[in-house]
Amino acid sequence: MNKSRLEAFSDGVLAIIITIMVLELKAPPGDTLEALAAMRSTFLGYVLSFVYVGIYWNNHHHLMHTVHHVTGGIMWANLHLLFWLSLVPAVTAWADHYPSSPLPTALYGVVLLASALAWLVLQRAIIRAGGSLRRMIGADLKGKLSPLLYLTAIALSFVRTWAADAVYALVAALWFIPDRRIERRSGEGD
Repeated sequence: MNKSRLEAFSDGVLAIIITIMVLELKAPPGDTLEALAAMRSTFLGYVLSFVYVGIYWNNHHHLMHTVHHVTGGIMWANLHLLFWLSLVPAVTAWADHYPSSPLPTALYGVVLLASALAWLVLQRAIIRAGGSLRRMIGADLKGKLSPLLYLTAIALSFVRTWAADAVYALVAALWFIPDRRIERRSGEGD
């Protein structure tokens, strides 16, 4: 398979995920600021999930620059990642409907954790296929710290959902600045 075909497919799936999330947003139930303010939880959940999908899209772009040959393992690992990311709209909507319920908040974290682990699987598949990714990612502190923070947030979901949400936002903040390790070391400028 051609690398650009894999990228185009992934870009399309991620665009559909964002489209599904935005379609979940509804107009406020009135024409007042109070009606709009009542939707702040919905909007913040959408923003957080949008940022997560955007982070994966941005870093996926950089990651694909290290691929010299697309193998079956890379294709399956990429599909594995896209599967977990495709669940983001569903868990975002469920957590929005029940913002103070532990289970939807925890399941949101489970999907984020599974996506992070799928990302690591994709990285390993690319490393196995050859190239310089291993040297480029180095110790990958953020990649190792994120799953631990997700596990912490999942546990916090059953104590204080707002604290779990804060940890999910913290992880997004860690990754909001695109991962420049690959770009810097590969000489990629776009």
